[in-house]
Amino acid sequence: MSTQVACRRVYEETSPQDGKRVLVDRVWPRGMRKEDAHLDEWLRDVAPSTELRQWYGHEPSRFTEFRRRYRAELRDAGHREAAGHLRELASRNRLTLLTATKDVDHSQAAVLAEWLGEKH
Repeated sequence: MSTQVACRRVYEETSPQDGKRVLVDRVWPRGMRKEDAHLDEWLRDVAPSTELRQWYGHEPSRFTEFRRRYRAELRDAGHREAAGHLRELASRNRLTLLTATKDVDHSQAAVLAEWLGEKH
């Protein structure tokens, strides 16, 4: 498994070090035109469920519980195929997980990067 997984905001400039650029948000980033995103994929099915996303509300005090619940969702049938695809991408390429979230360290992208770095 490659450990070359980075997280960035989708609004940031692209970099040659990005490798594959995958948007991991369920909802398209506000104000971003598709042609300006420079994505390789939009993998919305790996994003947290709408219910979990709304409960979390990007409140850092809820991050530990969000992380626990989201990791449980990644094992569920609804996420399994997309999560497997993401794991396959990470095994072959440098991978940059993109999100519109302002606090990338407390986002699903950070949880995914951690998850991808573990042996399963």
